[in-house]
Amino acid sequence: MNKLAIQSYCFRHFKDNARVAELLKECGVDAVELCRVHVDFRDEAAVADACKVYGEAGIQIVGIGVERFSDDESGGRRVFDAARRFGTNLISADFDLGAVPAAYRVVEGLADEFGMRAGIHNHGARHWLGSADMLKHVFGQTSDRIGLCLDTAWALDSRLDPVRVAEQFMDRLCSLHLKDFVFDRAGKPEDVVLGEGNLDLAGMFAVLQAGQWRGPLTIEYEGDVEDPVPALKECVAAVRAHQSGG
Repeated sequence: MNKLAIQSYCFRHFKDNARVAELLKECGVDAVELCRVHVDFRDEAAVADACKVYGEAGIQIVGIGVERFSDDESGGRRVFDAARRFGTNLISADFDLGAVPAAYRVVEGLADEFGMRAGIHNHGARHWLGSADMLKHVFGQTSDRIGLCLDTAWALDSRLDPVRVAEQFMDRLCSLHLKDFVFDRAGKPEDVVLGEGNLDLAGMFAVLQAGQWRGPLTIEYEGDVEDPVPALKECVAAVRAHQSGG
């Protein structure tokens, strides 16, 4: 069964990692994808402290990110080393458009060296990597060390069906942000509990099962910033219902 995690950005109101670990347990999960709100991955002391906090709390770190990469090999190396120290082989990634294709080569080299994968995070219609056509273009220029961190809600923002995107790029899918949006008349998105918006959650699980995909399922809900736990509990319940075939 796929490991169920929550993106730490959901808890951005809470800067203390010990508190984040407590909130994760309140939500009923024991895994997290850490973002830079809670750890500066280029700071060795911060990484060591977070390793200690989450390790003592019994929280598995399934990935880190989203991190932007350029042609700066030394900075990128610090991020990959942080992932290694956290015990994960997954980094959610963005690329500096002005630094490609050199940035691809830096990340491919580091991913080969560390035995990891970097998944491009498709951050919506206004992001240069938000379209399926652009993802296909990038994957045509890179090795499979660079894959896809599919954010289901931001795919919706790009007027894509995230289920079809998962199906199209199953061979490059290395991580998944389960997130759901509704849109107002102006097209502005709003986070909702998984399955209560435009995401076909059942369809997504059918595609993942058909593709025998075994990566982590990372829930992301950005609403209710000061008290996200109630909604996150509902998201967890929705995912587990589909995991069990409900």
